[in-house]
Formats: sequence, C-alpha cells, structure tokens
Amino acid sequence: MKGLRFSKFTPPPKGDSGFDNLSKVFFQLLNYTSGDVSEALNWMNDLDRQHGMTDDSYGMGDFIRDLNDKGFIKEDNSEKGTFKLTGKSEQVIRRNALEEIFGKLKKNQKGNHNTSKTGLGDEPSADIRPYQFGDTLDSINITDSLHTAQINHGIDEFKLTHEDLQVQEKEHKSQTSTVLMIDISHSMILYGEDRITPAKKVAMALAELVKVKYPKDTLDIIVFGNDAWPVEIKDLPYLEVGPYHTNTYAGLELAMDILRRRKTNNKQIFMITDGKPTCLKVGTKYYKNSFGLDRKVVNKTLEMAGQCRRLNIPITTFMIAKDPYLQQFVQEFTKTNNGRAFYSSLTGLGEYIFEDFIRNRKKTVR
Repeated sequence: MKGLRFSKFTPPPKGDSGFDNLSKVFFQLLNYTSGDVSEALNWMNDLDRQHGMTDDSYGMGDFIRDLNDKGFIKEDNSEKGTFKLTGKSEQVIRRNALEEIFGKLKKNQKGNHNTSKTGLGDEPSADIRPYQFGDTLDSINITDSLHTAQINHGIDEFKLTHEDLQVQEKEHKSQTSTVLMIDISHSMILYGEDRITPAKKVAMALAELVKVKYPKDTLDIIVFGNDAWPVEIKDLPYLEVGPYHTNTYAGLELAMDILRRRKTNNKQIFMITDGKPTCLKVGTKYYKNSFGLDRKVVNKTLEMAGQCRRLNIPITTFMIAKDPYLQQFVQEFTKTNNGRAFYSSLTGLGEYIFEDFIRNRKKTVR
C-alpha cells in the first residue's frame, strides 16, 4: 500500500494570485454599486490606499487590464474611458451569490429539507419498503434485500425471492413555477440600512440555483414600487431603489398573471419587503398614504392575497423590518392567503428563502 507522497510546493505566479484576490473584492463591490464598474474601481483604489491590496509587482492598472483581457469588463461605447460589465461577469456575480448563501445554509443546518411525501424522483430518501408490483429494478436496494432474505430463509438454505426484495423510496420532485417579488420602494435604503443589496443577492443566487439544479423549473422576478414590472435575470446586478411608494397590490396582480400562464401544478410567490403597502393605482392616478396602515390600500392588498389562495398559489412573505404594526399586517395577510411568513434579518434572508424554496418544490400542490 502506498503512503502519502510529498513534493516541493510551487506557489502560483504572483500576477494570477493578485488577480484572484482582487477579483473577489471587485465582484462584491459590484453588488453595492448596482453594477457600476467605474464606481467599484474607485472604491477599490480607496481600499488599496488604505490597506495596500496591491504591490509593485501587480498594481491596480494590471488588474483592470486583466479584467478586460479575461472578458469580465468591456469599454462602454456610450461614454469614452469607462467600462461596463459583460455577461460573463453577471454570471460570476450570480454564482458567487449562490455559493455564499448555499455555503451558509449547509453550515448552519437550520432545518430538514426532506418531506414525508415520496414518489418518482431522482434523489433517494432514507425510507425502505417491500417491493410492490410496478417498481423498477433500479429502485431495489440490494443490501437490504439480501439482509431480509437471510432473516427469512437462513444462511443454510439461502435464497432470494420477490418477497425479500426491498425498495428504496425516492423523494418526489415536480416542476415548480416561482415568482420572486422584490420591493424597490424608497424605504429599502432608509434609516442608514441597505436592504436592497441582500435582496438582489438572494434573487441572483436563486436564479443561478434554478438554472443549474432545476432547469425545468421557471423563475420570474418582478420588482414593485408605485407600479410593478418584470426584470430579466441579467438585469439583477443593476437593480436600484427608486423614489417609490409600495404598491404590493400591483406586484401580486402581475405575479398572478404570470403564474396563470404556467402549466405546472406547483406555483408559488416569494415576496421580499420591508414595509406596509402604501400605494394603489386608480385609473391613471396613484392613491398614496405613507402614514399608518391605510384601510383602502390594505383591503385591496388582502383581496389579492385571497385571490391567490383561491388559485392555490401560496405566498411566502419575507419581512425584513420588525415594527410591531407591520408584523400585525403580515400576520393578517398570511392568514388570508394561508401562506407563510418569516421575519428575517438581512444576514439570514438568503438561508431562509433557500430553505423554503427547496422544501416547497419537493411537495406537490394540488
């Protein structure tokens, strides 16, 4: 038997190591600058002056050149001397967000992703049962079948019959259509707290998860302020908060319209918000009231939650604010829809949403 073999360690070239280290910071900063390359590079220059991230062998100019040569940025033709992101960078940002959130989820182990429902699928569960007519051969658990045969017939007259066969259940997995609603009202950056960046990270990570692991699923992302509109996955890094009120009704209405067109049985809405509904569109005008909970706005919003319930579309609300009167509204909203609600901190938002997404897509909504 061969043991471990050791060889002389050869460190990677200084330039490659410098690029890798700086790129980690750069892609994180892009989340906070809403994809503004120039602003992110200015921040990196400031950080370099404060913390000495570069040296004489690899400077910030080398890093910018490598970003361009490797296809992460390209010159912006609309403004000379500036850069913009490429599709390659947008994918890296989504992948980084996925790794960050999924890494925390695995580390924290907040809950069990398995459900009691089993059926045809591609992920084996821990459940073992006797063979039944119609079970496929690849579902037979050989080890447990042999063990059962030994118990039933003994070692001297060992034989394996169909009554000894044991089948390993598989988790039931079906296609799921999800709409993720993101609040981009002005309150998402009020009081010195950046709430939009964690929301964007979650959206990008969820989009990458669906694309990589659940390619048959659909994920639509909409944002809502005074109005609601869909956004493309490639546009997520560039999302910004606007001078908007919160028209939750419009967001739910659009989400329902999207899900009506989906042919899957499993349909769900995830909503990330930090506040109460404060806006409705009546004809061509907006009805707004930021003070307290306006019954006219609240009643219309609850009406939409009830419509989603009748269509068997559960809404999971992730409230990233802790005001008692807001929580009271969320409780009423959740009860009307028969959905779920989480009162999450910004740091735990991603893990909660991923936990719920994975759990929900493993059960069939009928």
